[in-house]
Amino acid sequence: MGWAIALHGGAGDISRDIPPEKRLPREVTLRRCVDLGVALLKAGRSALDVAELVTRELENCPHFNAGKGSVLTTNGTVEMEACIMDGTTKKCGAVSGLTTVRNPISLARLVMEKTPHIYLAFDGAEAFAKEHGVETREKSYFITEQNIERLQQAKEANRVQIDYTPPINQAQDNSQLGTVGCVAIDSHGQLATATSTGGLVNKMVGRIGDTPIIGAGTYANSLCAVSATGKGESIMRATVSRDVAALMEYKGLSLKDASEFVIKNAQKGNVGLVAVSDKGEVAMEFNTTGMFRACATESGRFEVAIW
Repeated sequence: MGWAIALHGGAGDISRDIPPEKRLPREVTLRRCVDLGVALLKAGRSALDVAELVTRELENCPHFNAGKGSVLTTNGTVEMEACIMDGTTKKCGAVSGLTTVRNPISLARLVMEKTPHIYLAFDGAEAFAKEHGVETREKSYFITEQNIERLQQAKEANRVQIDYTPPINQAQDNSQLGTVGCVAIDSHGQLATATSTGGLVNKMVGRIGDTPIIGAGTYANSLCAVSATGKGESIMRATVSRDVAALMEYKGLSLKDASEFVIKNAQKGNVGLVAVSDKGEVAMEFNTTGMFRACATESGRFEVAIW
């Protein structure tokens, strides 16, 4: 056993022809974030701290579909959601419908630590953020030109889009974004997971995806920590994150085998996940074209990859 960390920047139909100016900033951010996580783990920070702080960094990057880079609803607004879970205690917190909170993942942790509840949403979540002095921004901070263009493309195609869905017109800007997540195990054997997203492009106002649903997009226990990405409806139907843990718990499968089984049986082209086990193992599986991902382990594994 030893510390380990894995993170993702979304799964989807990621073209191998994605221009370097679109691919490289994401790869650089993933490398920077995994390096941050490693430094924190080596400094003795808890897995919960690491999962939150790395996810905050990903939320602050406009190249991913979370926080600053969140995609837009059919009304052209942002509704962000996030979830965090401590595998040792199974304590968890989740938020949805955020429009001004700069780092939804930190608000999710406050829900976990400062309330008797697990999940707060929309006006109640925003009010809770203000009560606790959480950093907020004007709504315009989250609405980027890139995501206005993506929403227009989705409306023209009359569709709701998963992360990295190519435009109908391939000549258009191919700059899709992806949900973010981080899982970690620290040197004390504690596991944690965190996931954050802006949801689907052109989603209905009020739609809630898999990210804040415990056992769907986010789950951790004493055996593993999992963060999923892809089409939320598919992830919820398959209870992706909990199924990985259940196969380990009840069938005795390894993290690798459990992750592979869940992804193989999830809806094709819609799901990816990153996970770590209590043994310090890492799994990064997907049934989409690609998944922006990175990992590092105390035993020496280091990887940043897409396909």
